[in-house]
Amino acid sequence: MRLHLKGGSQSSGSSQHPPSVDAIARGLTTNAEEHPYAIKAAREAVATGEQWQTTASERFAHYANGTIKPLINMSGVILHTGLGRARLADEAVYAITEVADSHASVEFDLDSGSRGDRQEHVRWLLQELTGAEDAVVVNNCAAAVMLALSAQGRGQVVLLSRGQVVEIGGQFRMPDIIELSGCFLVEVGCTNKTHLSDFASQMDAETGVILRCHQSNFAQVGFVSQPHPRELAELAHSQGWLMIDDLGSGCLVDTTQYGLSKERTVREAIADGADIAMFSGDKLLGGTQAGIIVGKSAVMAALKTHPMARAMRIDKLSLAGLEATLRMYFENRAEDIPVWRDCAKSLTEVKQDCFKLKKAWGTGIIETSTTELGGGSFPGDGVKTWRFGLGTDHSNLMKNLRQSGVIGRTESGQIWLDPRTATPDEVKETCGVLKGLRNV
Repeated sequence: MRLHLKGGSQSSGSSQHPPSVDAIARGLTTNAEEHPYAIKAAREAVATGEQWQTTASERFAHYANGTIKPLINMSGVILHTGLGRARLADEAVYAITEVADSHASVEFDLDSGSRGDRQEHVRWLLQELTGAEDAVVVNNCAAAVMLALSAQGRGQVVLLSRGQVVEIGGQFRMPDIIELSGCFLVEVGCTNKTHLSDFASQMDAETGVILRCHQSNFAQVGFVSQPHPRELAELAHSQGWLMIDDLGSGCLVDTTQYGLSKERTVREAIADGADIAMFSGDKLLGGTQAGIIVGKSAVMAALKTHPMARAMRIDKLSLAGLEATLRMYFENRAEDIPVWRDCAKSLTEVKQDCFKLKKAWGTGIIETSTTELGGGSFPGDGVKTWRFGLGTDHSNLMKNLRQSGVIGRTESGQIWLDPRTATPDEVKETCGVLKGLRNV
């Protein structure tokens, strides 16, 4: 929305007195008075002097309208954290919409009429899909780590390889999470190499935890090594300790079928002897944001009754979307889940989409590239793709694309659009945007 300012000077500078933003806004829309924060922001923008007409208009539009917008992801990253990570399957969207539009059996037993357990909706699915004895779902994976350590490791030593002392997005660091959970972190080994003996030499206490942490968004190459998770589990159990495996993204399928490197699955982690394994719901799983915890019944019992479990519990909308996504895996329909559908999209189809984009723009280049998985998954790896370069990296064009709802990337002096993650309708819409921007 653009405010059309009437009256007052059009020049900038604090010596000029522009008309009242209230009056301008009310002259443009009948419900402007219902947006006091927008009015306040617009007043502040007017007070700055420089280009106050445009600034006031943009500020008002920003506050008066919703700010979370649907976007077309052509960034070359499938699980783009800034764009909400996993795109949901139609089944998950439908499940969320149904639950959002009505009351639902979130914690209500339809047989007895008494209060139920929200975890039951997904527990059996996670047991079937991972081979774990039990499961608990919270609101994200960092919460899952904190809950597991607080319930099973508080006051105890947690051993973690120095090569896995990671920082995830937003400067959240594993040592801080361990400290907040009430445990005592002991780093073992070296950054590039950690041996099983490094863990064994630090196991003086009667009880403790060996923690394995997925390196997430970076990879080590060269002179590096880590003990196998099965070895860590066997060592932990020989001393009466627990083995907790933070898998990060969490994968339920064989990733090599998509041309990706091998990613250890949740089922493999459980088979390797982990007492607890944790992973995210909105990354490689392709569902809603969630922290999923699976493991042995005796160990999981303490998590279910821990006070923190209530503070971190999953909401009904995320739960509905997660259940629908897990059911698709249970029905052997993983390739209908967008993250895997996008990975499976043929190079021929992607290239054809690039030609459509080039025709709409009228010029540019098409070249091979790699679509990254993103979301802390497969650092340095990805799926082969084709992408379209617009022949320019002009910042105003990039901004116009963003404001039109199309997200690309700037690289090597070009604005690039990778259509691997776009649906046919989104490719068509992007072509319309490009045609409209040709002469801007």
